Amino acid sequence: MDSRFLQMQAWLANLSRFQSGELDSPVAASSDASFRRYFRVLFRDRHGEQSWIIMDAPPEKEDCLPFIQVSKQLASLGLQVPVVAEQDLLQGFLLLTDLGSTTYLAALTPANAEALYADALRVLVKLQTQADASLLPKYSPALLGQEMALFNDWLGQAHCDLVMSKLEQQAWLETQRYLIDSALAQPQVYVHRDYHSRNLMLTRENNPGILDFQDAVLGPLTYDAVSLLRDCYVDWPVEQVREWQRQYFLMLCQQGSLTKSEWTGFIQAMDWMGIQRHLKASGIFARLYHRDAKAGYLNDIPRTLNYIIQTGSGYAEMLPLVNWTEKLAFRFAEVRI
Repeated sequence: MDSRFLQMQAWLANLSRFQSGELDSPVAASSDASFRRYFRVLFRDRHGEQSWIIMDAPPEKEDCLPFIQVSKQLASLGLQVPVVAEQDLLQGFLLLTDLGSTTYLAALTPANAEALYADALRVLVKLQTQADASLLPKYSPALLGQEMALFNDWLGQAHCDLVMSKLEQQAWLETQRYLIDSALAQPQVYVHRDYHSRNLMLTRENNPGILDFQDAVLGPLTYDAVSLLRDCYVDWPVEQVREWQRQYFLMLCQQGSLTKSEWTGFIQAMDWMGIQRHLKASGIFARLYHRDAKAGYLNDIPRTLNYIIQTGSGYAEMLPLVNWTEKLAFRFAEVRI
């Protein structure tokens, strides 16, 4: 039992809301790709049983304040998010309402996917068209570039021991410029930044529940949609994804965010945004293995590389990246054996 866990137990025991009943010992609920951990705790009193989530975010590594601020804002829009009931920023503990334990990733099937994605896209459009993003940090060119650098630094060099030639390096820099320019040319909206099947919860009312929103930024319109529809953790037939893209596009047109004449540009923008995101994701997955000893994410790298190859093959500007990614994918398969 680690010292943070004991510290968390002491904090819970001192909360006034838990003085009139029986509080179980917290059990692990989930962890994520950061230093945060989540625990579930049951409390029983004369009113019945309640389930709560505790976020354990070591203050020297994580800042809870953005989570608190974004939670309030999204809840004010009527979106289903964990509400902060208690907070201790000095110790790095939050007590949150519990949205359950069924993620989209666990619940999705071919039979229910249409309804669940319709819910997720409807909520996404509401977020993008109604939430005030003016106070959020901007998804800057520097940040977009730093994210893509993870691909070469951690997956290419650290994991696969591959180094680009001078020509490949020049092409890589040019590809990054294409992707950054495309991202910045899009309408800039409220971006959740991790809007996918592991962070969406299946809920009986006001589906879906939304988690892990603390890194929200002002950024490209298609970022969250491509995170959802070209998910790092689950894939769907190309024709199905294109139909969901069409539905999302029409919802944006109805809200006045786009016009129907922008369809072709919208598709390219979303494709290139997906390439940027999967470069970032594959690099992060490799970093999680080498830096944080989290090996499970390696299993998701082939899907991200396939997305880059499949999507990039349709654009002449992306062909140098496709060639490099194919080389990387082959080497990745060898390293894993």
